[in-house]
Amino acid sequence: MSAAPQKAGHEVSSQLWSNKRVWASVLVFSCIVNILMLTGSIFMMQVYDRVLTSGSVPTLIALSAIVVVLYLYYGFLEAVRARLLLRIGRNFEETLRNRVFDAVSMLALRRTPAAGGQPVQDMTTIRQFLAGQGPLAFLDMPWVIIYLGVVFGLHPWLGIAGVAAAMLIFIFALLTERTTRRPVAEATTAAIAAAAMNEESRRNTEAMHALGMKEVLRARWAREQQVALDASTLASDRGGIFGTSSRVLRLLVQSGMLALGAYLALQHEITPGTIIASSIIMSRGLAPIEQAVGNWQQFLGFRKAVARLNAVLAAVPPVKDPMPLPAPKGLLEVENLTVMVQGNEKPLLQGLNFKVPPGTGLGVIGPTGAGKSTLSRVLVGVVEPARGSVRLDGATLDQRSEEDRGRHVGYLPQDVQLFDGTVAQNISRFSREPDAKAVVDAAQLANVHNMIMRLPQGYDTKLGEQGARLSAGQRQRLALARALYGNPALIVMDEPNSNLDAEGEAALDAAIRASLQRGAALVIVAHRPSALQAVHDVLVLAEGKQAAYGKREDVLRQVTRPRTVASADGPQRVSATPALVVPEPQG
Repeated sequence: MSAAPQKAGHEVSSQLWSNKRVWASVLVFSCIVNILMLTGSIFMMQVYDRVLTSGSVPTLIALSAIVVVLYLYYGFLEAVRARLLLRIGRNFEETLRNRVFDAVSMLALRRTPAAGGQPVQDMTTIRQFLAGQGPLAFLDMPWVIIYLGVVFGLHPWLGIAGVAAAMLIFIFALLTERTTRRPVAEATTAAIAAAAMNEESRRNTEAMHALGMKEVLRARWAREQQVALDASTLASDRGGIFGTSSRVLRLLVQSGMLALGAYLALQHEITPGTIIASSIIMSRGLAPIEQAVGNWQQFLGFRKAVARLNAVLAAVPPVKDPMPLPAPKGLLEVENLTVMVQGNEKPLLQGLNFKVPPGTGLGVIGPTGAGKSTLSRVLVGVVEPARGSVRLDGATLDQRSEEDRGRHVGYLPQDVQLFDGTVAQNISRFSREPDAKAVVDAAQLANVHNMIMRLPQGYDTKLGEQGARLSAGQRQRLALARALYGNPALIVMDEPNSNLDAEGEAALDAAIRASLQRGAALVIVAHRPSALQAVHDVLVLAEGKQAAYGKREDVLRQVTRPRTVASADGPQRVSATPALVVPEPQG
């Protein structure tokens, strides 16, 4: 991913104002539109003060023709500035959506809490506000002063009345913001929490139903939803009260201006045309304030979305793609590897050193919690080391772009993750230009080709979300084919036989041996020794440290040696398994 550098914490704000020419055009059009909005009031003055007094029909026709032209021009400019704002919102999303997608995926990789899909929703909120009526209200706001100045020019008392009305409506706007700020924030926080709970329940729906947890989890979700609903209702009620009050006030002002104008006309201080003109001008002058009050909730949501999205993108800064490197041969070198997790002082992995040459395999064993899965994630670049390095043909993993590194790495995670797409798309990793032969070759190597051919549409069968149409063993073998696609130089497998039957384990062993024969480097994390038959070396982890490392036969003999335990009948000799018993770290 490559992107131009932005000031930290202001990437969204910078993008909002990046279309300066378009914003300038919108501003110019807004000026012309507001000037043209005086057409109606000026026309009314001319009709009452000139046409009716002179009885000139040609003057009325000429004035009417001018008004038609000006209103048509007004309509054209109004449509143009609305389309420009729509394009600004569209350009904003098109420019930032890749960054937002990358940030969301990276935060998920980091296990960042409460992130979820909120950044995507924030991006949509910003685009919808930009394309709506909110920006027009704020662009028209400066013209309130100009309209008030025009009314002052008609008569000082009319101007004073207009200023008083504008101040009252502005006070309503401030009260709306102050009274809705807290409930809007509470509603947003609760809505995010409820969405996260809903997604978590959806992902773990089998356990939820099987263990009778649905009612409890539903109650938790409902509580957060209720908090969000109550806060949102409170904010809407308060905003609605002030919004309605401002509209009522504007109607009262309009009628009051007519009454005041009539009084001044009776005093012969203004003409009858001025009465109508002042009422129309004040109605137009107060409209942006009323519109701003009506769109205040959307504006608050927009402002908070900008702040949240700025924070998210600042937490995941853009990375410039490194210079392309030659395809690796498969030499994996791990040097003094240490992995930390935020908020935990104890390292997950500490001081690991090993090497896997091309054409050889390394087995990783150890008790639960020893850091085996963490190691596999580090080796494929989804977890960054705190110290030390992981090198592929001498280059650290970050010296290659994600896309380039992914082409040369095969990864079979412990938790198999398939995507909503066809079998062929999943095996080819959704390649833009998939190689059909390579897809079939990978499936045959994983001994899953015959199973695929028995599916309704073969390789074109849609799997559904998370490969819901397949069994656990089928998903694992399909994920194995995906890991083998394209003959990667490095293949990392985390518990590759956890869901396999005897046939599947035989296919896995054959795939491992074939990959080693063609020169790939393999790292296999396993609890069951049957997956390690073809590897050359074994690494034993204990509490994140390197407990033993060497040739497979030597290490397995060392960790499975009989040991003596005390019992009521005296000392007894029992055997151990590599997954449960490891020696103390050497040295």
